Amino acid sequence: MQLTRFAEAKPYEAKRHHAMVALQLQGGAASDTEAFTCGLSHFLPGGGAEMSASASEKVYIVVSGEVTVLTDAGAVTLGPLDSCHLAPGEARAIENRGNAVASMLVILSKTKG
Repeated sequence: MQLTRFAEAKPYEAKRHHAMVALQLQGGAASDTEAFTCGLSHFLPGGGAEMSASASEKVYIVVSGEVTVLTDAGAVTLGPLDSCHLAPGEARAIENRGNAVASMLVILSKTKG
């Protein structure tokens, strides 16, 4: 078992994100996961991520606050314990439209190659 204590989780840079801090919980430098990584993102009011797509499959789980996820199909606002799945190659943007910090677990599949 590889353990990551929240107090020891390391921040990491997330491209095309703003007013956000991400902590690596599993995968990356935190553990030897083979299929996925898991991070915790804290979005300040007005924070978010630009519209973009990647080869990774994604699952977002909101822990606190509200996050709006925008795709070509429309926008949906997620509250605490709401979740969504994004397919590989599916473009999305993220916005914290509220006045409170929003925290969200981010699970990403690892891509091969």
